[in-house]
Amino acid sequence: MFERPYLQVIKSRISEPRRFIQVIMGPRQVGKTTLVSQLTAGYAYPFHFATADAVPAAGVTWLEQQWETARLMLGQQETPEFLLVIDEIQKVSNWSETVKLLWDTDTREQRNIKVILLGSSRLLLQQGLTESLAGRFETSYLGHWSFGEMRDAFGWDASTYVWFGGYPGAAVLTGDEERWKRYVHDSLIETSISRDILMLTRVDKPALMKRLFELGCVYSGKIMAYSKMLGQLVDAGNTTTLAHYLDLLNTAGLLSGLEKFDQKLIRKRSSSPKFQVHNTALISAQRNEQFAEVRQVPDQWGHMVESAVGTHLINNAYSGGYNVHYWREGGHEVDFVLERRGKVIGLEVKSGNTQAGMSMPAFRKAAHPDKVLLVGASGIPWEAFLEINPIELF
Repeated sequence: MFERPYLQVIKSRISEPRRFIQVIMGPRQVGKTTLVSQLTAGYAYPFHFATADAVPAAGVTWLEQQWETARLMLGQQETPEFLLVIDEIQKVSNWSETVKLLWDTDTREQRNIKVILLGSSRLLLQQGLTESLAGRFETSYLGHWSFGEMRDAFGWDASTYVWFGGYPGAAVLTGDEERWKRYVHDSLIETSISRDILMLTRVDKPALMKRLFELGCVYSGKIMAYSKMLGQLVDAGNTTTLAHYLDLLNTAGLLSGLEKFDQKLIRKRSSSPKFQVHNTALISAQRNEQFAEVRQVPDQWGHMVESAVGTHLINNAYSGGYNVHYWREGGHEVDFVLERRGKVIGLEVKSGNTQAGMSMPAFRKAAHPDKVLLVGASGIPWEAFLEINPIELF
């Protein structure tokens, strides 16, 4: 069975004698549960796995029962340590306060229970961690599968990855594109929006948020003012609502609104966002055309390639500790700007034979970056760039 690189990191942490709360977060269908199954298969001590996703109304009582089960098993089996795994923890109301209470009780009573918490809503997990569990946890973020992972697991080439994206569970369906598209739409998109956002967060206009997501997929890689979005969506909402919905879609691992790079923070946050999907399958699954058709249209294929480069950057951004922006001044635009610890890197993506224009020189003059790179054309082949860990660019 294919193992993601994250597995070795978690294995090393679980082998340490100290107790810990390991939080693993990431979008749906990226292999969080599979990773834990691979982990527990080689674990030398007993463990208990429970998921709040299977409980209609998981609450504090349910969580306390799972923890008490772990305590009883630890005592009955007379083992030096025990592992408790809770999946979809963010669906438990007041989960962080309850975990803090149970964890601190075990600390006082010297119970060696190690805990792994899994969740698909980064926003709700981060809120709970910072509010109640400071100093008690470590986090790992599992993004969508990279090209290298899909290649190693399924034998894909770079073009196949650009179109079908990084959902491993859907890989076996690519021989029938219509079936693949239905699976991505029904089992991944609809489930992520309805169960990871609408059921857990207050959204006053769910239909508007869904239309915003669809618009963002169509225009992934494009900059769009909030006022223009409202016109496209034919809604009497406001820009604050759209910005909030984009944040929710981002934390669910679906769609980001990249901010413009600017040394002035206020100008950066007030900029028009650039749509960027987290997985190119979200674009392909909503298009009428099929892979072979789009592959023959340079402009459309170039759009897919740029989106694939963008997904590669944002899926590594959280763990890599860098921010992803875009830059535009006048008629000049740079596709992506990476920012980490004061260092700035500009990236322009040109698929096919399209040559770079004057945007990079203008960016150099305006932003004084540490490095500028051309992906595609006469620069780094885009296929090779998808195999590079972006943190190595710094």
